[in-house]
Amino acid sequence: MAVQHPLELANGCYDDDGHSLRTGTLWSCVAHIITAVIGSGVLSLAWSTAQLGWIAGPVSLLCFAIVTYVSAFLLSDCYRSPDPITGTRNYSYMHAVRVNLGKTQTWFCGLLQYVSMYGTGIAYVITTSTSMRAIQRSNCYHREGHKASCEYGDAIYMLLFGAVQILMSQIPDFHNMEWLSVIAAIMSFTYSFIGFGLGVAQVIENGTIKGSIAGVSAATTANKLWLAFEALGDIAFAYPYSIILLEIQDTLKSPPPENKTMKKASMISIFITTFFYLCCGCFGYAAFGNNTPGNLLTGFGFFEPYWLVDLANACVVLHLVGGYQIYSQPVFAFVEGWFSRKFPSSGFVNNFHSFKLPLIPPLHINLFRLCFRTVYVASTTAVAMAFPYFNQVLGVLGALNFWPLAIYFPVEMYFVQKKIGAWTRKWIVLRTFSFACLLITIAGLLGSIEGLISAKLG
Repeated sequence: MAVQHPLELANGCYDDDGHSLRTGTLWSCVAHIITAVIGSGVLSLAWSTAQLGWIAGPVSLLCFAIVTYVSAFLLSDCYRSPDPITGTRNYSYMHAVRVNLGKTQTWFCGLLQYVSMYGTGIAYVITTSTSMRAIQRSNCYHREGHKASCEYGDAIYMLLFGAVQILMSQIPDFHNMEWLSVIAAIMSFTYSFIGFGLGVAQVIENGTIKGSIAGVSAATTANKLWLAFEALGDIAFAYPYSIILLEIQDTLKSPPPENKTMKKASMISIFITTFFYLCCGCFGYAAFGNNTPGNLLTGFGFFEPYWLVDLANACVVLHLVGGYQIYSQPVFAFVEGWFSRKFPSSGFVNNFHSFKLPLIPPLHINLFRLCFRTVYVASTTAVAMAFPYFNQVLGVLGALNFWPLAIYFPVEMYFVQKKIGAWTRKWIVLRTFSFACLLITIAGLLGSIEGLISAKLG
């Protein structure tokens, strides 16, 4: 196990297994989930709805919500094994896969999970820089007029966000992040409400609901299919949080049983996020029709009131400061735990050093943590600077994450946990469900890769 600082152990912050004491509640769990789910994905949903049209767009959002809840329902029972209430805890997604499905599938799962988390960090760097640049452009348009050439680069904002994340990444683990998740969840509600309100106001100003049943037209049928597939990838990115569900569940106190609390928290969170997703996606499309921007708050369909656009984008930035950590902490925990087990006698890996600064509590610095987390944040920032394509990056990440991590592994673990035999009714239903989601993943991945290549070459 990872060697903890003696002061932390003495203060009672950890249990006998070296894991932080669990004090999480239903509402802290809801805050973690909303912080994880309502991220940069919500800003692309108006564009996704525009590509799919007035029927397929909203229906797709509702279907993904149902799929996400089914995934969370299945996975929450895998927190303990073999019994979901009294069994041994599985502290992470990979731990649950190892216990239920064996070593080979654990390697496959771990690769996908951590690549997905790393990619989400990249997406959040892109989104944050886009929102920070949008604030500067909004102020420029207000001063110079809507026809002014207000073009700014985004590299400086990516570097600034990276610097902030290097500091935030020194938060020890998930159990010390409840305050950050609450702030981030409040920010996500704020900018979602603003996006929704601006869309409603624009529809009222237009005096008509724009858009069509078929969605945005394209030059060829092939182009239309690619865009529709990319839209599905964007929606897939916006919903699932299965890769960190068990890490969030591991923060919950018991009793009541953790799986029951997690199922209730998932239902509340998905209901709330689906409401916001439908509002932002549908009213954004209704306001702009075929001209719906890829990012609802930075594509400048809205110019005024400029201060409200600025506030919404500032809330995006603050939210993604927390969202980045939600997806990075499991990677930090895995890598640091592996090195601690591999090099138990290494002072660089295991020793903590205390620093006392005026007006703040003592700081406990681990040199390996400091170096690894700094390099991790720097690398996500560098990749984001090389591929700053918002919708395409979200689509690729959503498709990669959706079927294997949100569907395949939860279904397979559920079969083992509940001892469901082949060709029973439940087995057939879940296998059909998994295959249908696989087809959606393939379509979304192909469309998003095509869009990413076209954007890079263009």
